[in-house]
Amino acid sequence: MTEMDAPLSTPCNIQICEVTCDSFRIIWDMTPEDTARATHFFIDLSRKESRDPNRFKHRDVPTKLVAKAVPLPMAVRGHWFLSPRTEYCVAVQTAVRQPDGDYLVSEWSQVVEFCTGDYAMEHLQQLLDKAKGSAGRLLKFSVFYRNQQPDYFDYARS
Repeated sequence: MTEMDAPLSTPCNIQICEVTCDSFRIIWDMTPEDTARATHFFIDLSRKESRDPNRFKHRDVPTKLVAKAVPLPMAVRGHWFLSPRTEYCVAVQTAVRQPDGDYLVSEWSQVVEFCTGDYAMEHLQQLLDKAKGSAGRLLKFSVFYRNQQPDYFDYARS
């Protein structure tokens, strides 16, 4: 068994830090050999099951993130898959890309839970400024219909 074929150890001691409403940093322990060999990290991020889900937030879609191996701690940012004040579960794998394109992967780490923060005041101010800026540019609803005669709508429905 060559060094490239040797199994990777399972990531352990996962720690989440610097959590905001749409980002966090993640770090875990790896052997020095695995640190030198790893080419990619796989992160399995999913919303924690809740008995009282917020029906206004986007539906939970489990997210598998693939990142090139970088020095840890690694920043994970993404307002498109992280919501404020939400509990998440995260697990990680390390991987080595093989010459044939396949990956030699470690076992999944233990699952770690964390909760994202609330919106920062800067975020709230940006949202308010954006809403104020677009409020003056909104078109009247009637502009979207070229022909507003009732006959047109009856024809379009049939």
